[in-house]
Parts: sequence; structure tokens; C-alpha cells
Amino acid sequence: MKRLFIALTVIAGLSFSANAQEFGFKKGDILVEGNVGFNSSDNKNAEVKTNEFNFSPKAGFFLSDKVAVGVALNIASDKTENYSTGGTTTKTSGLGFGVFGRYYFLELGKRFKTYTEAGLGYSTSKTEVGGTTGPKTNTIDFNLGVGVNYFVTERLALNVGLTNLINVGSSKVDVSGAKATTSYGVQVGGINNILNAATFGLAYKF
Repeated sequence: MKRLFIALTVIAGLSFSANAQEFGFKKGDILVEGNVGFNSSDNKNAEVKTNEFNFSPKAGFFLSDKVAVGVALNIASDKTENYSTGGTTTKTSGLGFGVFGRYYFLELGKRFKTYTEAGLGYSTSKTEVGGTTGPKTNTIDFNLGVGVNYFVTERLALNVGLTNLINVGSSKVDVSGAKATTSYGVQVGGINNILNAATFGLAYKF
């Protein structure tokens, strides 16, 4: 009987502790987040092999329990090998930074927090083909997307960027006399194939 009482006391204590946890954000919290994307494909028919990598760390400050603003960094690389041209390799590397605003608009239970995020960024990239480096490309872009945080603990959460709804960008090749190129993209109702893009992230709340 004594053992049963102790067991029930422990279970009750653990249950109370779990229920007492608060998942989410409040005014004054600091969010540090990092998303990693990797994609590798080998198209035998086209005789092309591609490897892509992207790392996007960011930090934000909560103005309220639903609104955060912050800064972001982006590091990207792409390598394409073309078998049909004797193994010609094309490498592209890029570095960017920007600012963002995030709004949490939907809670799916206590642990799931869904958000929409708008960002404005600047990036520069360069491409090397067969060992020859080409000119740099400078880009300014605006994007609007949707994502979700799943809180594993009170402070640690998984982050998944679900989709980019809007992306508008203007880029210019760093060559004298070159004109800027503006591109637009709109995607509604689509969700990235997470397994194909291998995109995931972690977020930590201070």
C-alpha cells in the first residue's frame, strides 16, 4: 500500500510538472533559430548530379507574445556536375543578410505555434564554371512565408518552414553596363516536400 501511494504521488507530481509548463513566447523573449536545407539529386537521364546546401540562422526579439522582429543571415552553396560535357563542374556560393518580422496567428494545441513571416534581404553570390570564376550577382528580395514551431521543452522547439507565399526580387550582375533583372513569384496553397528538400531547424528561447 505504501509503495502504491509513493507511485501515485510521483505520477501526480510529473503530471503537475508537465501541465505547469508554458509553451510559447511572451514579450521580452529572445529567439535564436537555425534552419538547414540540403538536397542531392543524380539524374542519370540528363547526366547531371546536383548538391545544394543552405544554412539560415536568425535572432529575434519579441515585442509582444505574438510579434517578433529580428535579423537573419543566409549561407548557401550549389554544385552541379554535368557528365555529358566531360564532367564540367559548376559551383555557386552565396552570402546574405536581412531583417524580418514574424506574427504567431494560430496555436494547434499547447506545443504547436504557427506563424507568418515577412523578410527583406540582400545577398551576393558568385559562380565558378570549370575553374573559371564569373562576376558577382547582387540581389535584393522580399518574401512572405508560413512556418510552425513545435515545442519539445519550454525553451527548445523544432522549426519547419512550410511554404513561401510571395517572393519578389531584383538582381544585378556586377558587370559594367549590366541592367538589373527583377523576378516575381507567387505560391498559394502549396507546401514544400520536406523529405525532398530535407529542410529542418531548431529554435531556442531565452
